Parts: sequence; C-alpha cells; structure tokens
Amino acid sequence: MSSLNEIRQMFFVECEEQLEQLTDGLDTLQEAVSDGEQDSETVNTIFRAVHSIKGGAASFSLDAITRFAHIFETILDEVRGNQQELTPDLLREFYGASDYLAELVAQGAEGEETDEAVLDERTERIAALSAADGDEGETDFSEAFVPVSLDFGFEPPEGVEGPQSTGFSIRFVPTPELYANGHEPLHLFRELETLGSLTVEAVLDEAAADEADPATPHLSWSLALEADCDEGQIREIFEFAEPYAELEIMALEPAAPAFDLSAFEAPSDDEEGFVPFSDPGSDADLGAEPSAETSSPPIADTPPGAAEPAAEPAPDAPKPAPEEKKSAAKAGPKATVRVDLDLVDDLINTVGELVITQSVVTQSIQEAGVQKGTRLAASLEEFRNLTRHIQEGVMAIRAQSVKPLFQRMGRIVRETAQIAGKDVRFVTTGEDTEVDRTVIERLVDPLTHILRNAIDHGLETAETRIAAGKEPQGTVTLSAAHRSGRVVIEVADNGGGINREKVLASAISKGLVAENAVLGPAEIDRLLFTPGFSTASAVTSLSGRGVGMDVVNSEIKRLGGRVSILSTPGQGSTISISLPLTLAVLDGMVVDVAGETLVVPISSIAETIRPQRSQIEWADRRTQMINLRNIAVPIIDLGQVFGYSDVPAMDRDGVLLLVEDDQGAQRALAVDSIHDQRQVVIKSLESNYGHVPCVAAATILGDGRIALIVDVDEINHRAAAVGTVASKEVLA
Repeated sequence: MSSLNEIRQMFFVECEEQLEQLTDGLDTLQEAVSDGEQDSETVNTIFRAVHSIKGGAASFSLDAITRFAHIFETILDEVRGNQQELTPDLLREFYGASDYLAELVAQGAEGEETDEAVLDERTERIAALSAADGDEGETDFSEAFVPVSLDFGFEPPEGVEGPQSTGFSIRFVPTPELYANGHEPLHLFRELETLGSLTVEAVLDEAAADEADPATPHLSWSLALEADCDEGQIREIFEFAEPYAELEIMALEPAAPAFDLSAFEAPSDDEEGFVPFSDPGSDADLGAEPSAETSSPPIADTPPGAAEPAAEPAPDAPKPAPEEKKSAAKAGPKATVRVDLDLVDDLINTVGELVITQSVVTQSIQEAGVQKGTRLAASLEEFRNLTRHIQEGVMAIRAQSVKPLFQRMGRIVRETAQIAGKDVRFVTTGEDTEVDRTVIERLVDPLTHILRNAIDHGLETAETRIAAGKEPQGTVTLSAAHRSGRVVIEVADNGGGINREKVLASAISKGLVAENAVLGPAEIDRLLFTPGFSTASAVTSLSGRGVGMDVVNSEIKRLGGRVSILSTPGQGSTISISLPLTLAVLDGMVVDVAGETLVVPISSIAETIRPQRSQIEWADRRTQMINLRNIAVPIIDLGQVFGYSDVPAMDRDGVLLLVEDDQGAQRALAVDSIHDQRQVVIKSLESNYGHVPCVAAATILGDGRIALIVDVDEINHRAAAVGTVASKEVLA
C-alpha cells in the first residue's frame, strides 16, 4: 500500500510539471497569436501535457480529472489537426480550462470531493468549443460510407471458428532520458491495458546490468496486446514517451483455421520441382525462383497474441557503440533526486550550528594568541572556507525558481480581470530567479493582494484608457531579479497611477492623518500600507475592506524585506518587494555601539566612512549631517536609536556606515567601531519572543553572546517619518 501511495504522490508531482508545461505553452501561443502566427509544435506540446495528465489520472481512478482532460485534449486535437483556427477567444478558453484542470489536480492531491455541478458546467463549456458540433459545412463520412460484403462461398469446417480480433506485438526499450524526464512505464502499460488484453514480459539486459552507471536502464519490455484497435491508438498512448525510447509495433495476423493437411501430399522443401504458390495476377514466372519482393515471409511458430522476437537490425543501420550511448545519456536532462523537505530543513539547521561552531573555534583561537601563518591558523582558514562552501551548497538545495509562483499568479490575474470586467495582459520576466522555498511559500498572499489592487484600482476601464489615448487592454507585469545580494520582485501596471489627492482625503476622513498635515508624494504613497486604509467607496469581492496592502506590508516585514511604491500619474505604478535570498544565514558586519555588539547586514551597506570633524554639521538640534561629495547626508546614531547612549557617536570619534533606502535616498549609520565581517546564523525573535522595533533578528556570536541584527529599512522609514530629509544639496 505504501508503494502505491508513493506512486500516487509521484503522479501529482509529475502533474505539476505537466501543468507548468501547459502554462508555458499557452503563454507561447498567446505571443504567436498576437503576431498572427500558428505554432503547431507548441500545440503538440500542450496536447501531450494534457494527455499525460489524463493517462495518469485514469490509472488512479481520478474520474473528474480524466473526464475533463479528455474533453480538453479533444479540442486541442482539433486545433493541431487544423480543424479549428486558434483565435484569441479560443486561447482565452484554453487558459480557463488550464486553470480548472490545475484546480482538479489540487483537489485530487488533497483527496477533496469534486463539485459535480461545477464539473458538468466546465465540461459542457469546453465541449461546446468543438468544431464537430453544429458544423453544417462538414460531411460525416462515417455515415456516408457503407461497407460492401463479399461472399467467397468459403465456410470453415465444423468446430473451427473464423479469425478473431487482431493483436499487436510491442517492443519498448527505454533510454536514460525517459526516467530523467520523470516518466513511468507502468502508467503507459495501464493505459494500454484499457484497449484490450495485455501481456507484459520484462527483459533484463545483462550487459547493462553489469555496468557501474546506475542511470543506465537495465530492463526493456516485450508486450503482447489482443485488442480490436489500430496502430494509431497505440502510438497515441506512447506519444509523449516515444522520443525517449525505442518503440516497435508489429501487427499480428489472425491465426489460420487448423485444417487437417494430412490429405495433401506436397513435396518437401528440399525436393526438386517444388514451386511455391504465387498470386495469379502477379508477374512472377512459375518456372523461376521467387524474388525477394514477391516471396512471402516464412510463417513463425508464434501463437496469436504472443510477443514476436525482435527484428534484426538492418545491415546499413548498425547499433550505436556503448560510448555513443553514454555520450547521448550525458547530453540529456540532469538527473534529480526527490528528498523530503523536512530532511533539507534539518540539514540547514545543522549547517547553521556548524557555522556557529566555526565562529566559536575562531574566537577561541584568536583569544589564545595564535599568530597568523602558523599551521593551526592555516587549518582554521581552510575550515572556514569549507564551512562556507557547505553552507552555500545547502542553500542551493533549498533554492527554488519563482516560476511556479508566477504561474499561480497568472490564474489570479485572469480570475480578477474577469470579475473586474477588464481586459488585462499579464507579462512575466525573470521566472528563473531562485529564492529560498520558505520565502516563495509566504509570498502567495502578498502578491495576490498586490495584483488584485493593480487590476481593480490601478488599471482603468477600456473606455477611460481609449479616451486617454491608451490601448484598451491594460498590462500588468510581474518580474523578479537578484540585486545586491537580495531578490527584488516588482508588480507594475500601465494604469492611471495613484490618485494622491484621493488617498490623502481618504486618510484624513478616516482620522489616519491630521487635517493640516503636509505630506510629500512618497509619504502619501506609504499611507496605502496603513491598517484600515481603503479608497474604495463600496465593499466588493476584490476590495474595500482595507486589509489588502496592510497584509502585504506586515508579511514582507516578517520575511525581513521591505515594500516600496513608485507611481507616475497617468502612466502607472510599480510596487517593489525586496527580500533576502535566504532566511537562514547572512553576511553581516559586526559593530560596537556604546559597548554593545550589533550586526548590520552587508547587503544594506554601500560604503564605510571615517569622517573628519570638518565634514560634520548640525542641521538642527537633533540631526547631524555629513558633507559627502557635496551631498548632505543625515546621520542616524544607532546608540541613540536603541537607547544605549545619549552622547552622539560623532562626539565619540565613531565610524559611519552609508546605507540607502528603497527610494535610493542615503543615510549614514553612526557606530563606535567595526569588529569584522562574518557569516552569521539568523535566529528569529518574533517566533521566540516578539517583534522588537528596528531589530530584524538575532544571532549567536563566537564567544556565545547574543547579538541583535539591525533592521536598516525600518530605521530609514522611521527617520523619514519624523521629517528627516534624505539627501539634499549642501547649503551655502
């Protein structure tokens, strides 16, 4: 039972891959249709994906998936057979069918019951797209054709039945690429068994079994199928696997009646004068030996339905050498191993403890006074490099591309656009960007809220867009990229931008801002993240409750990230999410602030400065500025932020760390001194203690002490909230 459950789980994993191919194919077709082209190869790829899902679902008696996928692939087959033209409307229906198929797969994976009414409605909707229904311009040749029976006056002897249904002998030899792509021969054989009676015989390749390469397949299969079908139906089952295997299908002739031939005294084969029978209508000379073209093949002593021996290869088509097979295998897809995620998490935690231990050893050796250049110091440096290499390798195991997340957001966009009644084009870039898997899972809700707001509030109606000189179809772009050791995910729309007057008026009416408040554009934009804020005049299924962007802001902060908004009236808005690549380990700069040790993330630091007294000026009684390349940069004293000291750091001959906020504005963090740069293990405070203002997390140092990791983004935002000017020209 456990092995069956494992196979079932593997099927749903393969379904995710097939659904990914399906979505990719639809996106490719959308571009082709926009350019007025027809991409038949992509249609074939989509068809194979749906067919694979249907075949696997039938093996596990997932009737809802099988039923819907069968209708879906029927319409796709009409498109690839040029019975239908792929239009934007038809492609839109394909997107909807893809979304519902993904929903059925998710329900099957969770063991949930399918709503039969919805299934019937969606099945009828996709079935109505068939060109065979209601098309009066086509002739049904199946009804016009009437077969003619010919009676030759022959009847088999009594007790002997006439020829029965035909059969096929199938030889299936997989290559390493078949398994590398996640295919399972068992699913093919189960689908083949639906056609008729199937006999399967496994053939062991002893030569391959002796090889040390575990990727080389050791088994091939000889199958005998007794079924009333044609070869095309068999090849359709093997269609998606045939490029990765050697497939031979041979039709077996029906067994001839068992006549008693003892009454016939024909000369033996070696007797002279024996002439084989030939067709009277042929050009063969009865007195000459039959040629290879006219002679009949010898009849094998193989019972009907049994597997025939494999045909010998043609002389001009020699088998590839073993070296060629190995090189071909190497050229295929990379082999992968599926590992339980809990094991990966445990390994990551262990590596984190290893990093801490390495830091403790380093601290202890330094306190012992070991000089550089000694054997112990060299071994310690090698130990440090190996630890970092292991840590990076483990992080790479946990990393995952954002492509599945982006495809899931595509369904959200289509559903939201349908509800809002807007024509939306969804564009994605940077889908191969890799992020920690935990980060991806927790991005679903924030991105859902952002995309819904972009469509509901950002994009105008088609009439408004046309009046403004825009295309009636709006565009929403979702992108991801690595920048300065972080991952940046952006949602951009080409709508009307943020109506700042309306936002400010709504905030004043809700008591979120004083009536006489004077706010800049960036400060007004930040009001969108205030709890309870909303500009919607009525509560709908998409907006109006004032919880959307607040959820975004709080969730991104829990991930150690930040959110920023850039909006241009009449042109659109862009919401950027900046996140750490991993939630386990980071590179930090260990600093001293009034006798306390803090860690500042390296990714937040642009420059370190040892200022001169002549560069420091007072902007007011609370704020110091530094003249940095003719730019006045405000100084933020970390000792005063955390309450460690009342004396400004610049009066203590401190060091400045130049940082930038999400708007590109610069600030200088003042510390007393810099200890060193090291890799630290992140320990969450929120899950163990609670939220601490201006603190992102904590870590354990080499001497066993706990140090706080500074939240540079929150410090910058707090400074902006109290009216600190980020960067301005130095006053004369």
